[in-house]
Amino acid sequence: MIRLRKILAPLLISVLLLTTACAQEAPSRFEQAQQESTQQKSGQAVSKDATQGAEFNKFFPAAGAGYERVYTQEKKGFASAKLKKDGTEVAVLSINDTSSTPNVAAKYQGSSKQIAGYPAKETGKSTAILVGDRYQVKVQSRDASFTASDREAWLQKFNLQGLARLK
Repeated sequence: MIRLRKILAPLLISVLLLTTACAQEAPSRFEQAQQESTQQKSGQAVSKDATQGAEFNKFFPAAGAGYERVYTQEKKGFASAKLKKDGTEVAVLSINDTSSTPNVAAKYQGSSKQIAGYPAKETGKSTAILVGDRYQVKVQSRDASFTASDREAWLQKFNLQGLARLK
């Protein structure tokens, strides 16, 4: 009987370890949400013809005169950068490919305001223009010291002609 226990105890422990080690652990709620979002194909808002965000970086204005430009996001159809002065974020600069959202481009039709020859619109703390009937270039104030005239001046610092040639 003692001999049987000496054999049976390690055997049962081995079987227990084997079954628990091979059991599949359920994904965490974060892992599950990640899996669901990456597998989802319907409802995606970005056109397959949209310009890659990295392409836009060369059209952003250079830093200088006490301003620092920090790229914050680039994805298909969009790129943005923070504009900082003395360490404080004063504005957000962005370029958006409206091929994915044609209703955005339509808002510029009949615009009476123009900046650098492009139709413009001003909404609250943001000023934007439509370049080449496709690319929305926007400057949004993040600090009260950054005025509408500052936004307009920074819009003109973008390489708008280069962006207009991008197709």
